[in-house]
Amino acid sequence: MIPVVFLDIFCSLYQAVCFPVYQIPKVKRSKYLSLDRKKLSYLNFIQKLNCLYCDYANGVLAYASEIAGRTEWYWCPIKHPDNALRAHDHYDDFIEYGDGEEFPKKHRDKRLACRACESDCSSSDNV
Repeated sequence: MIPVVFLDIFCSLYQAVCFPVYQIPKVKRSKYLSLDRKKLSYLNFIQKLNCLYCDYANGVLAYASEIAGRTEWYWCPIKHPDNALRAHDHYDDFIEYGDGEEFPKKHRDKRLACRACESDCSSSDNV
């Protein structure tokens, strides 16, 4: 649990300091943390505790992935040549690997799109 809490704190601190500098919209932490399964009456105390941990840990990891995804979207939106698995929704819209000729213009456009996403940056419509 302690590493997950530290990840939560450091990701929140990172985006609070860095995102405003580059005008990247902040990730809403509350969209990723849903600690609701502990309310289920049919779970015993241990099950509720386990659900609480899983809710929190998976929420923090999704939150961190979105922060990293927006960072990658802004700084280096280039696909990998071997189709590496990516957790965030922005990767499919990244610039193709080896597209050096069009990179400067496309990179500028990707940065503008990243800055423009306000309400739902996890949608691939924000290209």
